[in-house]
Amino acid sequence: MTSLRKLGSSDLEVHPLCLGGNVFGWTADEDRSFAVLDAYAAAGGNFIDTADQYSAWVEGNAGGESETIIGKWMKARGNRSDVVIATKVSRHPDFQGLSAANIKAAADASLRRLGTDHIDLYYTHFDKPEVPVEEIIGALDELVKAGKVRHIAASNISAERLAASLAFSDREGLARYVALQPHYNLVSRDTYEGALQNLAEREGLAAVPYYALASGFLTGKYRTGTTVDSPRAQGAAKHAETERGRRVLAALEEVARSHRVPVATVALAWLASRPTVAAPIASARTPEQLPALLGVAELTLTDEDLDRLTTASA
Repeated sequence: MTSLRKLGSSDLEVHPLCLGGNVFGWTADEDRSFAVLDAYAAAGGNFIDTADQYSAWVEGNAGGESETIIGKWMKARGNRSDVVIATKVSRHPDFQGLSAANIKAAADASLRRLGTDHIDLYYTHFDKPEVPVEEIIGALDELVKAGKVRHIAASNISAERLAASLAFSDREGLARYVALQPHYNLVSRDTYEGALQNLAEREGLAAVPYYALASGFLTGKYRTGTTVDSPRAQGAAKHAETERGRRVLAALEEVARSHRVPVATVALAWLASRPTVAAPIASARTPEQLPALLGVAELTLTDEDLDRLTTASA
């Protein structure tokens, strides 16, 4: 039985792998999405991440497709109380920004698509520095008080804005961010480490990193001179051209061989071991891709393994 992890100061307990819902309604249609969700839940997974924007970038989509699929799945399986649902506001084509009115309208739209009366973890997807933190936190607090949102969190936010938000919440006794969703992985450490990580650690926030596998690069399937048929291939392949990318891949392969596990499992296990990290986010287009991701829950890297990977990624 996989041990669940407490999410920051909240009462949420989550699986060590957060399943990314960005592929639902994009590279995975409804049937395939249901298969992935079923396999994740069968393995003990309970933490699903989506956003109201997913997947508006696909021709013919309007945004909200991922939430709709997840909502249909929960209704079909009757398992709403068994899963922790995280979604986000600020990027849906019809609900842009973080004004108080927009946050509340977008939350209602997300609730309708998800077919539920509450969101477990509600993120501001991309911070809008032109909107005062007082307005954002005030609107989020209203959602919490109304029972529509259990806990609030932030993604893509500066340390300064995060600190100001937490200070306002504390000063006014309003809902407080419990988690942070940063861009963070073995080939992108400065996007989180430093001021943001230090603040999260000091304030008791949990980190739930996205791009945990660097658009697939940290699965080991992208090499210099190779072609991979994937919508993310361009983003992943750029890492193969860097000295650090090649160094990280070599270290990952060495550690993976010693544990007889996939490279992706090792990359996620390194991330899961980092200060503040509760659960990395990774997505799967098919159930066959899940075991390498779910392995993060069972793999414990040695101090030597961790040092090797940390040094290679410096």
